Amino acid sequence: MMRFDVITLFPEIFDSVTKCGITARAMKRGLWTCHTWNPRAAATDVHRTVDDRPFGGGPGMVMMAEPLAQTVDMIRASGNRGRVISFAPNGTRLTDERVRRMVAEDEEVVLICGRYEGIDQRFLSTYVDEVVSLGDFVLSGGELPACALMDAVVRQLPGAIKDLSASDESFATGLLDAPHYTRPEVWRDMPVPPVLMSGHHANIQAWSREESLRLTLQTRPDLITIANSSGLLGKADLKWLREHGWKH
Repeated sequence: MMRFDVITLFPEIFDSVTKCGITARAMKRGLWTCHTWNPRAAATDVHRTVDDRPFGGGPGMVMMAEPLAQTVDMIRASGNRGRVISFAPNGTRLTDERVRRMVAEDEEVVLICGRYEGIDQRFLSTYVDEVVSLGDFVLSGGELPACALMDAVVRQLPGAIKDLSASDESFATGLLDAPHYTRPEVWRDMPVPPVLMSGHHANIQAWSREESLRLTLQTRPDLITIANSSGLLGKADLKWLREHGWKH
C-alpha cells in the first residue's frame, strides 16, 4: 500500500484526490492512503503562527522552519520513513519516468506544501530530500502540485486502472498519445478517421503509431530524441520520422 503524508495549511484541497475519480476508487480498494497534517498544530504561540517576515526585507511572508520540522518529526513517529518532497519552480521537473520510479521504489512519501513567499531554507536543507517542479510557473502553494503528483502515482499502482490503459498513455511509450474519437461517427460535419471504423486491428495500430509520432514530432520533438536514444523507436518509426522532416 502506498502511503502519503502531506503537510498543508489547506487539507480540504486534497478532497479532489481522496474523494473523486480513479484515485478515490483506488483508495477504497486499499491501494493507497493519504494523511494530512496542519503545521499550525505544532506552533506554540496563541495565534498558531507558522510564518514570519523575511530577513533582509522583501515582500510577503516565509514559512517558519520549526513548525514544519516538528510536523515531519510527528510523521516519522507515526511510521512514515519515506522521502520528503517539497515543491517549488526551482525544483527538478516531474516526469513520467520519475513517477514510475516512485511507484516501483517508494512505499511511503512525505509531501511538504509551502505557502506565501516560500519556506525557510534551513528546513529545506535539513529535512527535504527532493524539490519537485511542475513547470516554469508560480502557483499559490504546493497543494496543487502535491495533488498532481499523487494522482500521477496512484493511477500507476497495480489495480488502480486497467493495465492496458496505463501502459498506452502519453509518455508510457516515450511518445505522446494518439488522438481519440467516440460516438457519433460524424460530429458537426467532421467524421471519425475511416481506419478507426474499419475493424482492421493491424491498420488501426499502425495509424495510432503514426499519429503518435506525428503529434510528438510537431509539439514535443525533444521527446523523439529521448525515445530514440532510449531504444524506444523501431526502424519503421525512424523511417516515418525522416520522411516527415525529422533530422537526426
